[in-house]
Amino acid sequence: MAPRSIALKSHPAKTVSRRPKAKQPRVIDIKKRSVPINVRQSGNSEARMLISTRVRKNPYWHLSQQEGCWAYTVYNHMYHPRAYISMMQGGLMKEYEYLTKHVTMWNVAVERQIQVKGPDAADFVNKLITRDVHKKLPVNMCRYVILCNQDGGIINDPVLLHVAEDEFWFSISDSDVLLWAQGVNATAGYNVTIKEIDVSPVQIQGPKSVKLMTKLFGRRVLKIPYYGLMHAKLGRLNVVISRTGFSGEVGYEIYLHDAVRHADEMWNAVKKAGEAFNLRVIAPSHIRRLEAGILSYGQDMDIETNPYEVGLGWQVNFSKDDFIGKAALQKIKKQGVKQKLVGLTMGGSPITWYNEDFWYVTNRAGQEVGYVTSAFWSPTHNTNIALATLPIAYAKNGTKLKVVLPAEGGPVNAEVVPVPFKDPKKKIPKQAVR
Repeated sequence: MAPRSIALKSHPAKTVSRRPKAKQPRVIDIKKRSVPINVRQSGNSEARMLISTRVRKNPYWHLSQQEGCWAYTVYNHMYHPRAYISMMQGGLMKEYEYLTKHVTMWNVAVERQIQVKGPDAADFVNKLITRDVHKKLPVNMCRYVILCNQDGGIINDPVLLHVAEDEFWFSISDSDVLLWAQGVNATAGYNVTIKEIDVSPVQIQGPKSVKLMTKLFGRRVLKIPYYGLMHAKLGRLNVVISRTGFSGEVGYEIYLHDAVRHADEMWNAVKKAGEAFNLRVIAPSHIRRLEAGILSYGQDMDIETNPYEVGLGWQVNFSKDDFIGKAALQKIKKQGVKQKLVGLTMGGSPITWYNEDFWYVTNRAGQEVGYVTSAFWSPTHNTNIALATLPIAYAKNGTKLKVVLPAEGGPVNAEVVPVPFKDPKKKIPKQAVR
């Protein structure tokens, strides 16, 4: 909906007072950052994003266009689909319905694959991540991992695939792991090659994903455990299949080799096979990932956030050999943290689009104490839900707060609640498939 302009008529007997300048945004009791979170409530605009050569089009770009994609963001220097179904036809809520009732395909080629290969691959990867690759990641398995810098700040939270004895792929979230890894090894001297490879994934997510994947690849798919992977062929195309996803539903990812050359062939094969299961191409569902408590890098955490502030302390294994950030994280754990990422339920009209700002969270006295990082309407709970960064004093479940929602013209009631909002034990994605 386009913003309306309001004209003020002049009156000879009156003067029109000017609107006071917006106050400097201030959030109390949150740790000081090197680069502050932009909490100015500046909203959206009618500006158009320039589609140019500075940002890459991924191998499935034209196919997403054919499917009616009408909104993009930028992720890992690529255009990333964020909406297909028009608002008139139900928008992201309708996409959520396809995901939770049928099967969906997502263009997630922005999950770039950073290959680490060579005799020292496992030792080098172990240096970068906070989990123990030797104990936790055998060949043909994946793990959710985090990489930290020397200060304990989170650089990335990829899925790490162990595709061969001497080869790993970081399937990365939105930051430059390639440059970080190459920079580390410029002086570390491990016997590995580190490069981005022409492998681009799509995600197949939803309750009918098992039937679709079985139709495409045979019953071998049923043997892939949760966070397992399998090398396979789709016709003449080489792919890697993993039982992973960003949805909290049963799901898989298909990683296509030589993706620039073969994108159309794979995409069309999946679409044809999916007709029998009501397959729909949709954007990654940030509604469902939020319900599942899955964090989004760049929104819910970044390089100035440490694992203990966002509920990822379980990722840090101090018993393993030295890794980047270990000393800093030991100190942080001992001292404790000043802020935490928490879940909120909140009032107001249903939020059916991505939040365009980090909305203020206030205490009951109206003081700004934190900010919302992600928010959507939850069909499961029939209310708005959010993740928010708050001082420890306000992070206890049951704490009553308010969130300043621009669309409401003021604050709405909110309450701190446990995360995940849905299926906390991951029974849905972990279920036995047959």
